Amino acid sequence: MSHSALRFTVQAGGSLTGRIRVPGDKSISHRSIMLGSLAEGTTQVSGFLQGEDCLCTLQAFRNMGVHIEGPSANGEVTIHGVGLHGLKKPTVDLDMGNSGTSMRLMSGLMSGQAFDVTMTGDSSLSKRPMKRVTVPLAQMGAKIVATEAGTPPLHVQGGQKLKGIHYDMPMASAQVKSSLLLAGLYAQGETSVTEPAPTRDHTERMLRGFGYEVIVEGNTIRLQGGGKLMACTIDVPSDISSSAFFLVGASIAPGSDLIIEHVGINPTRTGVIDILRLMGANLELLNQREVGGEPVADIRVRYAPLKGIRIPEALVPLAIDEFPVLFVAAACAEGETILTGAEELRVKESDRIQVMADGLIACGIDARPTPDGIIIQGGKIGGATVTSHNDHRIAMSFSIAGLRASETIYIDDCATVNTSFPGFVQLASGAGLQITAG
Repeated sequence: MSHSALRFTVQAGGSLTGRIRVPGDKSISHRSIMLGSLAEGTTQVSGFLQGEDCLCTLQAFRNMGVHIEGPSANGEVTIHGVGLHGLKKPTVDLDMGNSGTSMRLMSGLMSGQAFDVTMTGDSSLSKRPMKRVTVPLAQMGAKIVATEAGTPPLHVQGGQKLKGIHYDMPMASAQVKSSLLLAGLYAQGETSVTEPAPTRDHTERMLRGFGYEVIVEGNTIRLQGGGKLMACTIDVPSDISSSAFFLVGASIAPGSDLIIEHVGINPTRTGVIDILRLMGANLELLNQREVGGEPVADIRVRYAPLKGIRIPEALVPLAIDEFPVLFVAAACAEGETILTGAEELRVKESDRIQVMADGLIACGIDARPTPDGIIIQGGKIGGATVTSHNDHRIAMSFSIAGLRASETIYIDDCATVNTSFPGFVQLASGAGLQITAG
């Protein structure tokens, strides 16, 4: 099916109730395959996200000679690690699909290999900026050739001797940080990264889980090259970015009372919870626990009237993937919501500031994009036909808007939802969203 052929139809109204569990965390699923493949021994993963992005990462390591069993129906994967120097030259290009995470993290890992490799992606990924990783990796001694625009495909030349560097990141990006740390596994000496604001720390946590020493001092993360990764067991928590659609949906739809189970609440990812609470949302964290080094909780969310806020810039990196659906919350809030400091949203799978503004305006909401954010005046959401521009988070965000719409919302180009949230339509429909796909 072509991406443009899948349309979501969302009938107006409804509420979200019951208990649901959303699929596994995408960031952790990617990293479990990468580090498990490079570990010594057999790594067992449960809760692996079987979205297209993570399956691209899994296939890439199979193409480099790693024996991986699964994933089974419940997300169980067994990875027979080959050690840091055990990968083999693939006979095909490595297809990263729609995944910026895979492309950027793999740039670091592939820089340390003995063989050449080419990484490709779909039309959306092929427009995304890669200089943010290729430039610092070149300082470490990597040789990566991109297009003139600095976009994929990326050709990585093997056999380079990498050396550790210290890198002051110009912008907060977990993908850049992780790419350099993963290259640092292969580098001589110490690799250290200082970030201007905290970003998700799944790479650091998981490296430690595989027995690799990572030192964090303030905003600086450092590791020594030349160690080893030892196999471990990973239970992937539910993805907070996927949960965000339901956190917002239950917050805006009168009569909602929903529990989302086993959600990862890593403090570098909980910006969406903090922002919703500032807007007046009724969110409770229940049954808090730690699973495989990651904090997890069940989240109960009940309808509450929201108010517009100025979003604190300190929370922007902690909620960067959740802003499309937070814009829907803003459209349902009383008063004005102002976002600044989020220019990164313009170079995601789509220009998420412009695309969300266009869709909200089509639904009758006053939304004014700015170079680094947006100003949204809460109002009444009408019916409309919007396009997701093949961006999974845009498609799901406008689906949630249907809960407060006065008429039907039609969303085009929705096939990419399977990159991060297979089964979204069925799960949302079971919870009370009046959505069909076809």
